[in-house]
Amino acid sequence: MCCSPKNNFKVLLFILVFAFSPLVFKAQNHAQHDAHDTETGAAKTEHAAPVKEKKFDAAEVIFGHVLDGHEYHFMDIGEHPVTLPLPIILYSPSRGTWDIFMSSHFEHGHASYKGYTMLNKHAIHELGLDEKKFSEGTIIPLDANGKYDPAVTYYDLSMTRNVVQMLLALIIFTVIMFRVAGRYKKGVGVTSAPQGSQSLLEPIITFVRDEVAKPNLGHKYERYLPFLLTVFFFILVNNIFGLIPGSANVTGNIAFTVVLGLISFVVIIFSSNKHYWGHIFNPPGVPLGVKFILVPVEFLSVFIKPFALIIRLFANMVAGHIIIICLISLIFIFGELNPIAGWGASPLSLAFTVFIYLIEVLVAFLQAFIFTMLSAVFIGQALEGDHHESAQGAHH
Repeated sequence: MCCSPKNNFKVLLFILVFAFSPLVFKAQNHAQHDAHDTETGAAKTEHAAPVKEKKFDAAEVIFGHVLDGHEYHFMDIGEHPVTLPLPIILYSPSRGTWDIFMSSHFEHGHASYKGYTMLNKHAIHELGLDEKKFSEGTIIPLDANGKYDPAVTYYDLSMTRNVVQMLLALIIFTVIMFRVAGRYKKGVGVTSAPQGSQSLLEPIITFVRDEVAKPNLGHKYERYLPFLLTVFFFILVNNIFGLIPGSANVTGNIAFTVVLGLISFVVIIFSSNKHYWGHIFNPPGVPLGVKFILVPVEFLSVFIKPFALIIRLFANMVAGHIIIICLISLIFIFGELNPIAGWGASPLSLAFTVFIYLIEVLVAFLQAFIFTMLSAVFIGQALEGDHHESAQGAHH
């Protein structure tokens, strides 16, 4: 028996509250800890001023969610966070040691382990470090006195949540594709109708081939189709994974999009020909005086294209998550002003959160398509000379 739309809405609402409210609770607990530390320090001073309780910090919650980390945080039960710690892998040539352990040994930055510690706001202040050079979540070496030791050279090869999630997405993506390919080799989907995951992926593959590759790459589309399909599905899988409660937003990490953009840039450059570069450095039919302006612009466009791919994917995927957390945060911001206002803002905030969450599902597919489409367009521009030559050959 199928679920009714009303029940589906309730399930989605529960998932959203489960996914984002722990972030708010985490910020509130941090605020309580900071207020407690401040009160303790003030008690040591005879004429200390009364300490005001720290207010809810939406920025702290937002950056705590969109930035990378060494653990998956799900919720807080009282003062005890429910987390999934990830491996810390450190190599120090100075010490000549490999140190591999779980991030839980750092106790969220409140403890040191094997001569290292993970920074939080309190640790940065206590160690007297420059907040512009050291950020929360950074692992630093310590000396025998528990102070930062800048003389120690080390390499942090830890498995952060973005890395772990990207590897999981890659494994799932590879398994699904090999499974589909194996069925085609057995004749399933060739001599008979597609089955299971084939019926889901075949329309998408056909769409990328017919609507993205062929129109932009012409007769060479088969050469680039594996690259375009890999980019499309890899981005799509990571986008969808980022919508799962408690997961990381991998495609909202600038390092991830930079690597994808650089890969596309390399493919574009190696696909170019003399006709393409001739149009850049010597545009035909353009007056000489205009060329002095147009040529630098055309040359810069070679680098602007991958930059546009990088920023477009990063900005769109991180924006949705920030908007959702901001909408949830409104409940607690109004609640600090007045409890009645907080309860009154809850239905509206949750309604908009559900709406944006559904939009993000669409954006997950849309951004994968846009990145793939623009990559095909830029590669097609690099192959433009080949299109003209093949067209002339066919004409003769």
